[in-house]
Amino acid sequence: MEGARALPELASVPWRPPTDGPWLRRRGRVWQAWTALYTVPFVAAGVVIFMLEPLALPVSLLAFAHAWMIPRLYADRGAAVLRPKGPRNARAEAVAQGLLGDLLDNGPRALQARTGLALERGALGTWLVGEAGALLVTDGGRRVHGFCVRVPDPGLPPSDRIAHLLLALRVDEVGFATVANHAFAGAPWRVRRRLPERARPALDAARSDTR
Repeated sequence: MEGARALPELASVPWRPPTDGPWLRRRGRVWQAWTALYTVPFVAAGVVIFMLEPLALPVSLLAFAHAWMIPRLYADRGAAVLRPKGPRNARAEAVAQGLLGDLLDNGPRALQARTGLALERGALGTWLVGEAGALLVTDGGRRVHGFCVRVPDPGLPPSDRIAHLLLALRVDEVGFATVANHAFAGAPWRVRRRLPERARPALDAARSDTR
């Protein structure tokens, strides 16, 4: 976004193309390709080893375990963007929670109070904003993108950090996604399993909102 509504942080990443819809679709295909590139050889190796020598079953199982762990580690990266981070600042958090609630409509406000995540509809999809990152649900709820975002003052109460990111997202959605570090793209169910139980209803709500 150009002009006064563009985030000033964009000046720190001039080499990055805008993170718009076409970019997200390309990035999703790249993540699928890389996941297959890393997992398929382990599966194939496990099958071939077992066919050549059934007694080498433990080696085959080890190869299958590698194929299973790689997508799991990727999904963990996606879920990590929404996990609580930094000091909790219990005294200041109550006030910060009230200020954050003023930024949200009734439904998202109640959802944030239950899950700790703020739901925000955008042009790119539906966002879930956490303390140091956000998930973007796209493609009718069939894909999520994870973004890590550094908050200028990590010592702020959690709700203040969320409010800071939420306001930046509202000012310039494409700029927000461009400045943030893309950490994951894949199926929502892969990320949901790695989220804290408290946060899972927020992802369910974001998927329903995107459909």
